[in-house]
Order: sequence, then C-alpha cells, then structure tokens
Amino acid sequence: MNVQVKSSSGITLVPMDTRLLADRKVFVEGEINQEKACLFIKQILLLCMEDSSKPVDVLINSPGGEISSGLLMYDCIQSCKTPIRMYCMGTAYSMGALLFASGNHGRYMFPHSELMLHEPLLGNRVGGNASSIRSISDSLMETRNKMNQILAKHTGRTVKEIEEATSFDHYYSPEESVDFGLADEIVNFDKLMEG
Repeated sequence: MNVQVKSSSGITLVPMDTRLLADRKVFVEGEINQEKACLFIKQILLLCMEDSSKPVDVLINSPGGEISSGLLMYDCIQSCKTPIRMYCMGTAYSMGALLFASGNHGRYMFPHSELMLHEPLLGNRVGGNASSIRSISDSLMETRNKMNQILAKHTGRTVKEIEEATSFDHYYSPEESVDFGLADEIVNFDKLMEG
C-alpha cells in the first residue's frame, strides 16, 4: 500500500513501510526467522547511521520463532547505542516476548496486548542414535539456561523465578507483564505519536 508524501517537488506516492521507517518505526511481525532478523538489523543500522541519538520505536506482533534469529536481533538491540523503545501491539510470544522485554528505553504494551513465555521447543522431530539424542537434549538445556538468564537480566527476577515461569506456556496480561518486570508501562496508541 502506498501513501502520499508532500514535498517541495509536489506529491509523491511511497510505500507505507518506507514512510513509517522514515519516522523511525520498525515492525517485527509474524514468525521470527533469519530473513526477518536480517531485515531488522538492516533497518536499525540505517536508522542509527541517520541519527544515533533519536529513538527508534520497534512494534512487535509475533508468535515467536527461531531462537538463533531472535538472538541475532537481541544482540543488535543490546549493542545499539540508539535508544530503542519496544511496543507490544497484539501478541509477543516466546522469542517475541524476550525481544520485547529487552528494550533499553521503554517497554510499552497496548491495553489488550499479551505476552507469553515458555521453554525452548524442539523445531523438528528427534531422530538418531542415543548419543545424538543426548547431544540434542544437552544443547536444548543450554539454550534454555541462556534464555532464562537473559529474561532474568531484563526483568530483575531470579533465574529460578524465570525457570518456574517458563516451565509451561505462561500468558501475561499487560498488568501482569508490568508486575513481573517484562514491561514498563501500559499505554494507548497516542504514545506512538509522541515521536
């Protein structure tokens, strides 16, 4: 979809995503995968090169996805000197919730949005010999510990509290998210317009 943009040379049509990116709005929508992680990093890089002091608003509506892709995005958020504000617009589940919780300059939830935490899941069917299955299990436990430590860092909770919260699919309302330390504030859509 295109939108009209007025300039000194008249009115031009530009893609809506381009217009929103120009206003420093980055969207994480749908399943998190390698392609979306690379696009996210390119967008953040571009905005940082334009103005590293002006905040970037990241709007998340995601069921989660690949752990390695999500951690690539997480590394970008954590090492970026540009202030990154997170908005949960709808759902931020699994890796989406971890990314949302990692915002470094505000984590805002719309009143009817929802977060969900759980342990890492196996992406494919497990097969192979006993040694292979043990290696997969060890790797999964290592990943679980890494994710729990990240969540503990950003929520102020202990690793044990995070382990308990992620031991099953745990859904959080905006109020519960703020109480648990996953979010900072419940806001209305107007907050996005403040710039």
